[in-house]
This record gives sequence, C-alpha cells and structure tokens, in this order.
Amino acid sequence: MSRKRKQYSSEFKAKVALQALKNEQTVAQLASRYEVHPTMIHTWKRNLLKGAANIFDKGHKTNKQSVAKVDELYRHIGKLKVENDFLSRKLSL
Repeated sequence: MSRKRKQYSSEFKAKVALQALKNEQTVAQLASRYEVHPTMIHTWKRNLLKGAANIFDKGHKTNKQSVAKVDELYRHIGKLKVENDFLSRKLSL
C-alpha cells in the first residue's frame, strides 16, 4: 500500500512560516498545532526568508513586463483586425 504525500497550499505554508518567524511559539508547538513535521516548518521559514526580497523585485519587474506584453498584443490584434476587415471587403466584391 503506497502512501501519498500530503500537499499543503502556499497560503498555509506562508501562514505557518510567518508564525515561526514571530517566535511567539516554538517550532515544536507550531508543528503540533498545525500537524506538520518541524523540519517542514524550518524549510518553509528558510524559503520565506530567502524569497522575501524577490517579492518586491519581481513584482515591479513583472508589472512592467506584463504591461509591455499587453501593449504588444493589442497592437497585434489591431493589425489582424485591419487585415480581416480588408479581406472581408475584398471578398464581398
């Protein structure tokens, strides 16, 4: 009989990692409270600390990149619409 690993949501991981960062409870207490192995809490906490700076950097860069991509797509849609209108007029003649 194979056991499947339990999957945790990103929100749950962030919540537990933030609780661990606050140091209001020990990792053992948090592990008991959330029914998670203490090693997992340490890993989530370490990942949160490692990725915290990227949240601010990537959000800013991604926003500029997505705006540029949307502008490019709108230009392409406009071009296709003009071509489609031109061809439909020529076809109806």
